Amino acid sequence: MAKQVSYWLMKSEPNTYSIDDLKKDKKTIWDGVRNYQARNFMMKEMSLGDKVLFYHSNSKPSGVSGVAKVTREATPDPSALDKKSKYYDSEASKEKPIWFCVEVGFDKKLKRVVSLEEIKNVSALSKMLLVKKGMRLSIQPVEKKEFELICKLAEK
Repeated sequence: MAKQVSYWLMKSEPNTYSIDDLKKDKKTIWDGVRNYQARNFMMKEMSLGDKVLFYHSNSKPSGVSGVAKVTREATPDPSALDKKSKYYDSEASKEKPIWFCVEVGFDKKLKRVVSLEEIKNVSALSKMLLVKKGMRLSIQPVEKKEFELICKLAEK
């Protein structure tokens, strides 16, 4: 039996990597994540075909700007072994990788950004981790109904 699709929100600063960059590149590895909980989501829970809300953080406005999908499951993060990378980790090795990444592929750019402010004001989205005080995870699970509602809001 096929695994059920899971839904995620992944944050990126648009001046680092934007939905337009993903559209141009078609796919990318989601490297440089250095939070154990976010890493564990990629390693243990994200699967091929999972859907992703692409969230622009530290932008005006911050919000969901597009949709992506997981196109390759977790593999060791090459940036952890690259001494020139700001994500280099001297504790990591090819034999014992510490950090992992998934590959995501472009699905679509939303007609408009669904801002964090707007998300906070929709009661059906009030349980999202994104709106919880102090929640700064760059990768977080979302419910299917939350994913669908945000995509619907973008059409307005």
